[in-house]
Amino acid sequence: VCHTAIPELNEETGNYTYEAESPDEGSFLVAARELGFEFFQRTQSSVFVREKYTASGKPIEREYKILNVLEFTSKRKRMTVIVRDGEGQILLLCKGADSIIFDRLSKDGKLYLEDTTRHLNDYGEAGLRTLALAYRKLEESEYTAWNNEFQKAKTSIGADRDAMLENAADMMERDLFLVGATAVEDKLQKGVPQCIDKLAQAGLKLWVLTGDKMETAINIGFACSLLRQGMKQICITESGSEDKQEVKEDILKQITNGLEMIKQENDPHAAFALIIDGKTLAYALEDDMKLKFLGLAVECASVICCRVSPKQKALVTRLVKQGTGKTTLAIGDGANDVGMIQEADIGVGISGVEGMQAVMASDFSVSQFRFLERLLVVHGHWCYKRIAQMICYFFYKNIAFGLTLFYFEAFTGFSGQSVYDDWYMLLFNVVLTSLPVMSLGVFEQDVSSEVCLEFPAVYQQGPRNLFFDWYRILGWMGNGLLCSLIIFFINIIILYDQAFRAEGQTADLAVLGTTMFTCTVWSLNCQIALTMSHFTWIQHVTIWGSIAAWYIFLLIYGALSPRISGDAYQILVEALAPAPIYWQTTLLATIACTLPYMAHIAYQRCFEPEDHHIIQEIKYYRKDVEDQHMWTRERSKARQKTKIGFTARVDAKIRQVRAKLNKKQ
Repeated sequence: VCHTAIPELNEETGNYTYEAESPDEGSFLVAARELGFEFFQRTQSSVFVREKYTASGKPIEREYKILNVLEFTSKRKRMTVIVRDGEGQILLLCKGADSIIFDRLSKDGKLYLEDTTRHLNDYGEAGLRTLALAYRKLEESEYTAWNNEFQKAKTSIGADRDAMLENAADMMERDLFLVGATAVEDKLQKGVPQCIDKLAQAGLKLWVLTGDKMETAINIGFACSLLRQGMKQICITESGSEDKQEVKEDILKQITNGLEMIKQENDPHAAFALIIDGKTLAYALEDDMKLKFLGLAVECASVICCRVSPKQKALVTRLVKQGTGKTTLAIGDGANDVGMIQEADIGVGISGVEGMQAVMASDFSVSQFRFLERLLVVHGHWCYKRIAQMICYFFYKNIAFGLTLFYFEAFTGFSGQSVYDDWYMLLFNVVLTSLPVMSLGVFEQDVSSEVCLEFPAVYQQGPRNLFFDWYRILGWMGNGLLCSLIIFFINIIILYDQAFRAEGQTADLAVLGTTMFTCTVWSLNCQIALTMSHFTWIQHVTIWGSIAAWYIFLLIYGALSPRISGDAYQILVEALAPAPIYWQTTLLATIACTLPYMAHIAYQRCFEPEDHHIIQEIKYYRKDVEDQHMWTRERSKARQKTKIGFTARVDAKIRQVRAKLNKKQ
């Protein structure tokens, strides 16, 4: 009765299916149907339940008139309906978090409290999601008086409407009688432990912010390898004192003791897990304590916050984002996760039975948690590498091109004469060098997706900013400067007094500018070809097509009337193409411009390789992955041990076995 589900009859099977706001409600209704109480109809004012197993053997249909619905909110953590049964008795039915329901029980209503608490703990340790159920019988006069106050609050249009509704609900949801508890199995999705293991190997810190109770959260932590045997748990809970200052001091003491425990630990393989509940977290997030809490949390391998509200999820996300300066990603599947998803730098929503609120509020959407592995480890790595290389190449090509103009101005005494035709400069960024860099930014893969998943530590190149630091940017800018010097002086020296055309004319401004521009187009496009690690037909078309487009343009432009083409009239056909020195100059300048980059790459791969260089070498030559000699050459040191995940659990077991063997010896 205490739900908002809508029944739908399956005409083929004769059974009812339920459209519920949450999977839990749907599970309750199915379980009740199996036990003989079938919810089969809902109207605007009533719900109808069919009692199958009666003393007479005939099913009985019962109607419950809905008088009021006090809806579930993340702040209230409970839902209540007030109904009138067939005998005229008014009943208040309430379900919610055990911590909330237990505080609202009457003295007589605590008859089963001890047994229920024990059952809830057992359920939580088994990894089940739990709720407590309670009810209360109401007198007609009591309900009438309360309903008048509730309707006033409901029809209020003031700013304090929500507060009035909350107060009215709080007045009625008291002196409850405990009925029992429910437990629903919330299975981990396929591939969650493996995904967490890969993300941990990629160097990511994982925090769990959940509304489940502590025992359930801990059990789920073990199931998905966030926790493991031998990991030292730091559990922070409130003392239960009514003095707020005393509670804060106790929590601060627990945080301080946790930090001291970590500092005094001498075992390099030791791992700590921080576990905190929602009530305690409310104190830990206060201004005078949140930085100390954050300091403890970042020192732990795993952090699990349980029984937290949506607002607390968002506050924790904001604390990590602002307190550490790191990039944060939040992933969730329900409406309770919307605030957290919007607060994080990157929000990922999981579409499924919990609804689409999280998906609508997110930046990315996946259908299952395990796909986060590919989103980050594969596409995250590729995206960082592509953008970093693309931006650096933009600096390089525009410096290499633009400085040749500056050198010519200085060479001619700053006469204001441009060495290039206006159409050359217009086409440079629009046609001749734009498509290759776009293909680099879209299709580049330094390693394949399979290799990214096999070696998730490659992902650390992004967080460590190995390809977009000042060393890398200035290196590309320096390469552009060197390339511009090579192109300019090779052309000036070689073409000086060089004869062109059939009449034996020396190189004029048009010949010099066109030859220099040809060298630039060839050098820059060959440079980006050397930069790429992965080629498809699209890259080949954009690179070599851009070079071909330059010659096609010269043919078309030179064929136009001299009034349009000016000094470039028939320049390729009559002056450049027949002259061997034109092709020799282009070849020499291209080789000279790309040679420094090739020398740098050769030196780096031999003496200071990055981790992706090592992996490329392993895959190409089929070498042993565990060859430590290769990894000691690695400059980025992204290959590191992790303290959480399935791999960490296996490593810990191996260390335990080795320790036992050493003791026996």
